[in-house]
Amino acid sequence: MTMHPPVDPSITRREAIRLVSALVGGAALVGQSALMSGCAARDVRPVPLAQLFTANDLALLDEIAETILPETRTPGAKAAGVGPFMAMMVAEAYDGREQQIFLDGLADLERACIALHGAPFLASSPAQRTALLVQIDREQLEHMRLQERRGRVDAPAHYFRMIKELTLLGYFTSQIGYTQAMRYVETPARFDPCVPYVPGEKAWAPHA
Repeated sequence: MTMHPPVDPSITRREAIRLVSALVGGAALVGQSALMSGCAARDVRPVPLAQLFTANDLALLDEIAETILPETRTPGAKAAGVGPFMAMMVAEAYDGREQQIFLDGLADLERACIALHGAPFLASSPAQRTALLVQIDREQLEHMRLQERRGRVDAPAHYFRMIKELTLLGYFTSQIGYTQAMRYVETPARFDPCVPYVPGEKAWAPHA
């Protein structure tokens, strides 16, 4: 598994939310209002990872993440160790309700894959995996819109929304995402507030 050196191991939920929010243009991780207004007040207690996730679960998360961010000219999410990263974040930073939504969601995803393709996710083809995740993504978008219309801003996110955001967070704070998917300069140089952008260029990785 590729390590994630740019991430401080003591990173808080608040910092994780800030990082991924910047990556996805303002969308926040689960429990946005409660997290940002009072992280300390939440009953978040680390749970041993092995108590929540099996080896098969970790492999499943890796392949889901790879389907979301596949290998192209740069390594994909699986090479960056995003699956185990997601499991670590759920075990150490999610509260009990969010953990259950996430775990139940993984089980629902497997059932949906079998119903749609006659095989579990790990035994499905790349095209079948993509088709399933596109379908589930539509469902989570409708779920989130419905929660918004009902004014339930503090309601937990749909499990697939959690997966997508943790995939982005895990990938773009990994060594691979930080130094290969983005341009990275290890030592700060001059500050240039206006750099010409050529469509198709990689984004610049921020300095730590």
